[in-house]
Amino acid sequence: MRLATIASGSSGNCIYIGTEKRNILIDAGISLKRIETGLESLGLGVNDLDGILITHEHADHIGGLGVLLRKYEVPVYLTEGTYSEIKRKNLLGKVNDEYFQVIFPDTEFSLGDIKAESFSVSHDAAQPVVYRVTSNDHSAAVVTDLGVYDKDLAERLCGLDAVLLEANHDVRMLQTGPYPYPTKQRILGEKGHLSNESAARLLCDINSQRLKHVILGHISKINNYVELALETVRTEGRFSGCEADVVSAPSDRLSDIIEI
Repeated sequence: MRLATIASGSSGNCIYIGTEKRNILIDAGISLKRIETGLESLGLGVNDLDGILITHEHADHIGGLGVLLRKYEVPVYLTEGTYSEIKRKNLLGKVNDEYFQVIFPDTEFSLGDIKAESFSVSHDAAQPVVYRVTSNDHSAAVVTDLGVYDKDLAERLCGLDAVLLEANHDVRMLQTGPYPYPTKQRILGEKGHLSNESAARLLCDINSQRLKHVILGHISKINNYVELALETVRTEGRFSGCEADVVSAPSDRLSDIIEI
């Protein structure tokens, strides 16, 4: 299994996971052109995708999905709440409803040799989830857009080989930064985003000998520094005995490919 981020940040998110037999994206929050370019760099095209797994309906996670579905036939997996909100607000424009496959939170489903598990999370969206993907006893998870996490979620993320983990903001930078007060409170709240410190604590809770790759993603350009996020998470990780390689996901280009 291999993992790469095509984009990860407040302006757009799109993550690739694939095996020799199957290829999926988690979210499509960037332009179709950027998705096509990212896949081309991986030696693939959109027609090679077996599915797109959507975490929630915010624009930075579905911004390119409507255009993509008007050009390509790709199954889209999402929760009932997310699907209903997309339809209610007409967030994708006119697309073929047959492409959508509704899934239940906290369940698993298969796409060939890929098993995907969806976990409910706390975020200000209709019915948001994060995903754990497993193939041939190797697993990776994409864990972004959650204000808080609990013991149950941490337990479900144990035993990973790789994780894309949200480290959205530094609390002090956010508190003193330019955002309006209500926006700051939303981000800091239980349905907002994980701070560097919260990401570090979650990493400590899910750390294991199997975990070899940690990618910090969804890093704010306004309320964080990549170097600060890395230092915070790496420092806390060392205290918990984390031996994983901790790197950051580029916000605007394809990351290095991680082989799992």
